Amino acid sequence: MLSALILVPLLGAALMGFLPQKEPKTIARSVALAMAVSVLVVNIVLGFQFDPTVVGFQFAENIPWIEWIGLNYHLGIDGLSLPLIFLNSLLTVIAIFSSSKSIERPRLYYSMLLLLSAGAAGAFLAQDLLLFFLFYELEIIPLYILIAIWGGKRRGYAAMKFLLYTAFSGILVLASFLGLVWLTGASSFDYEFLRTQTLALDSQLLLLAPLLVGIFIKIPIFPFHTWLPDAHVEASTPISVLLAGVLLKLGTYALLRFAVGLFLEGWVVLAPWMAILAGISALYGASCAIAQKDMKKVVAYSSIAHMAYILLAASATTRLSITAAVFQMVSHGLISALLFLLVGVVYAKTGTRDVDSLRGLLNPEKGLPVTGGLMILGVMASSGLPGMVGFISEFLVFRGSFPIFPIPTLLCLVGTGLTAVYFLLVINKVFFGRLTESLSQLPRVRWIEHVPAFALMTLIITFGIQPSWVVHWSEVQAVALLTGG
Repeated sequence: MLSALILVPLLGAALMGFLPQKEPKTIARSVALAMAVSVLVVNIVLGFQFDPTVVGFQFAENIPWIEWIGLNYHLGIDGLSLPLIFLNSLLTVIAIFSSSKSIERPRLYYSMLLLLSAGAAGAFLAQDLLLFFLFYELEIIPLYILIAIWGGKRRGYAAMKFLLYTAFSGILVLASFLGLVWLTGASSFDYEFLRTQTLALDSQLLLLAPLLVGIFIKIPIFPFHTWLPDAHVEASTPISVLLAGVLLKLGTYALLRFAVGLFLEGWVVLAPWMAILAGISALYGASCAIAQKDMKKVVAYSSIAHMAYILLAASATTRLSITAAVFQMVSHGLISALLFLLVGVVYAKTGTRDVDSLRGLLNPEKGLPVTGGLMILGVMASSGLPGMVGFISEFLVFRGSFPIFPIPTLLCLVGTGLTAVYFLLVINKVFFGRLTESLSQLPRVRWIEHVPAFALMTLIITFGIQPSWVVHWSEVQAVALLTGG
């Protein structure tokens, strides 16, 4: 079943090449959507069959591949990866559904989306370090193409910047993995085997340094973040949904799985510095968001701030904080996807994302009232208001981290307060007041355009009211991660 999560989207991407070029563009969209929904169904089945009380990987698949370099096709799923696998499949469906039916070069476009989904799924499932690296690098190619071809005016610059940063990230991650195998004398890159090997503290710190820099680029954490705002601004709305909702989580997942899971002793030594860096990154992202005039840049810098909470939780290395880190990944994925979708609707109907050029869009007759209402709810979720998933995830992060690192936690709490500031500035300027005359004849938003946003909002409220539906998947594995189980 795990291979199906990778092979089905790969099959769908391959099928795109066999579709007649002169067929309607909706054919390619329908095929891609069918493949993505199939993967989502497999994920749901896996979720019902998964036993959260079992420590370790379930549904494991281990096939020898290139044995002379120690590479095996080894897949498995546990409480850390299951929520992210579901998030990946859900947001892939939403990205395809939200894509324009008149998109140019649809066969290439949808094949890249499916390839992106397969790469992310493979990285979350891989239990061989070298296999993880292959999937970690695989997703760079389709995302580069998606930004470079279907992006905005500066798409070439943004795509190349993304490529260079993330390729360098992969090189550093690979260097750490190779060093680990060399220093332990292991004959393979098997994750479970390498966890049982003992390394001196100096060696752990030596290997952690390149690994953490590579991961911080991917998350991204200040000061390795500069590629993200450019990528988001130039990417189309569906690509921003996947970039923020899924691909950034490859970095935070690697942080927990490899930095904490393989080098726990060295990580504990560096944890105080990592917590301080998390506080700085949270304040920096929030401060930059306040200064932005582009709605998409506001959400992009907000992502930098909220991803820093995961680094804070990982630094605390308590059962609650590690569980909270996983929950924060899911929470951020849902909320950021919702906000990028709604900003995309505003841009599609008004032709601009400039905060100073928009006003009064909440007008019930001539504006975008439903979009505005959903945007207000999304902002409330991102600001951590009770009753929504953002409140639960951030509360768990701060509750688990404060006893260990009180000052960095307080810095992140200030960042949370600033979230309300910069989003309220956007909401007040864009949606309230008198509708701008030039926007008095806006195209109407069809109900189907809001279906993905309503689906995400439903999950945001549902998990906010009943967080145990997410938390119970990762609690046992969080303990195992910290105890070597």
